[in-house]
Order: sequence, then C-alpha cells, then structure tokens
Amino acid sequence: MGFPETFKALSDPVRREILIMLKKGKMSAGEIADKFDMTAATISYHLSQLKKAELIFESKYKNFIYYEINVSVFEELMLWFSQFGGDRGDRNDEK
Repeated sequence: MGFPETFKALSDPVRREILIMLKKGKMSAGEIADKFDMTAATISYHLSQLKKAELIFESKYKNFIYYEINVSVFEELMLWFSQFGGDRGDRNDEK
C-alpha cells in the first residue's frame, strides 16, 4: 500500500461514503449501488479505486462479489497519523 493511492482514494466523498457503509459489514456491488443515484459503471469505478488503494477487498460467493473494508490499511494510517500527536510540551522543547 502506498499513501498517495490511499489519500487519492479517500479524497472522493462517494468513496468515503462507501467505506462508511462497509464499516457495518460486507456488501455486494448491487447493494452498494442501490444507495447511490449513479450508474453501475460509476460505482464500479469507485470500487476499483478503493481496491487499488487496498482500502477494500473482494470475495466471491456463488454469483456475487462482496466487498469488505481492509482494516489493516486503516490501522497503518492511524499509526502513521499518531506520530503527529503527543504531548504539547514536546513542541515547546524543540524551539
């Protein structure tokens, strides 16, 4: 996973909404598409961008493809972000 692909995928509000939906559990492309007023091709594009960024993965069951959130990527992002937090006193020491 690369951060540029991840941040690019997260920059789109539709993809962020898809991720919020998948937080509740896996869904088929049709179930996801039903929540939006856009073509199946557009939803497919957004799903492919999320897959490219490894934010979701797919699994097949019978004739359906289900999408699931990839929690490990979010854990890696949060770990990276956490380095910017910390005690405010640390910043004063650096001046």
